[in-house]
Amino acid sequence: MDDCALRPSQCALLERLLAIPLLDLKREYHEIRSDVDAAIAEVVAAQAFVLGPKVEALEGRIAAFCGTRRAVGVASGTDALLLALMALGIGPGDEVVTTPFTFFATAGGVARLGARSVFVDIDPDTYAIDPSAVAGAITDRTRAVIAVDLYGQCADFAALRAVTESRGIPLIEDAAQAFGAERAGRRAGALGDLGCLSFYPTKNLGAYGDAGMILADDDALADRLVRLREHGESRAVRRYVHPIVGANSRLDAIQAAVLLVKLGHVEAWNRRRADLAARYDSAFAETPVVTPRIAPDATHVYHQYVIRVADRDRLRERLNRDEVGSAIFYPIPLHQQPCFADLGYAEGDMPEAERAAREVLSLPVFPHLTEAEQDCVIAAVRSEVGAAEVRG
Repeated sequence: MDDCALRPSQCALLERLLAIPLLDLKREYHEIRSDVDAAIAEVVAAQAFVLGPKVEALEGRIAAFCGTRRAVGVASGTDALLLALMALGIGPGDEVVTTPFTFFATAGGVARLGARSVFVDIDPDTYAIDPSAVAGAITDRTRAVIAVDLYGQCADFAALRAVTESRGIPLIEDAAQAFGAERAGRRAGALGDLGCLSFYPTKNLGAYGDAGMILADDDALADRLVRLREHGESRAVRRYVHPIVGANSRLDAIQAAVLLVKLGHVEAWNRRRADLAARYDSAFAETPVVTPRIAPDATHVYHQYVIRVADRDRLRERLNRDEVGSAIFYPIPLHQQPCFADLGYAEGDMPEAERAAREVLSLPVFPHLTEAEQDCVIAAVRSEVGAAEVRG
């Protein structure tokens, strides 16, 4: 190892250890294996694999956890966003205001329905959509706003609601990365008119495949979502009658069973993520590294621990050499994606999102990361940013 800025013992430890992953789900499975295996076996024995009692139980538990009246299980987080837009009647010619600094699915559903994404810039501290920019982007064609709870912290929904409610515009919360986080005393998923959750395996609460859920307080919207996930049919009324055209987006019972087990652990796992994040914060306090900034009325569940550095790519190359896992979420803002070229955005239109895309880097923060491993991550980062500082 070269240029190590911490104790020699830490450098030696880094040399001895195997690669440190960004995420290791096998360790999580080891902790809960017996309960998960039993839950899956129960579904197999019952031979009820799609929707059914397990899904209904999960919907009730998630709604209670997040603080909404209803929860509707669907096949994925992507489908949760798509069906939310469908439930609101979004279609060709409509505009949806959203952020360019997010996973593709946030805007992908808008495009699939023939509507147009109107991108606005982000708050550079939280990476969430800038409410003042939203206000300036609304037109008479705006039919919804989608705000994203990025990396584990909720967007500023109080400010966003001040913009949308006075205009009668629905507000969708993409809470895929923030399960368990809070803003102003309310949990992620309950802050908009509809809240969309993803249970993709890498999420803080992750299934063993694709799975998602939509949260709502409005019974009419929730009932419409129940129909939309099954081709527009309402089993409670009459089978094989389709008042509307929906999709095939039903939640599997095996995924629900796994999620019911994990739900009992997620708060402890989120606390562990926060503890690891605090250790990173302390270790990087006297370095050029910019650590996560949390809004005064928010909690953070650290789906990702994201730092910012001026020469991000050089730091990542160093971490790769040291076999330390890292990732970039996201390297290309959506307004610069080739498939959205027809929207007419140019480089420089979203300066904060573009700058974040050049500077952000995610470090390992999964609950089963050991402190010894984290010390190695810290040593690698500090040695590189220190060396960069001297060379500059």
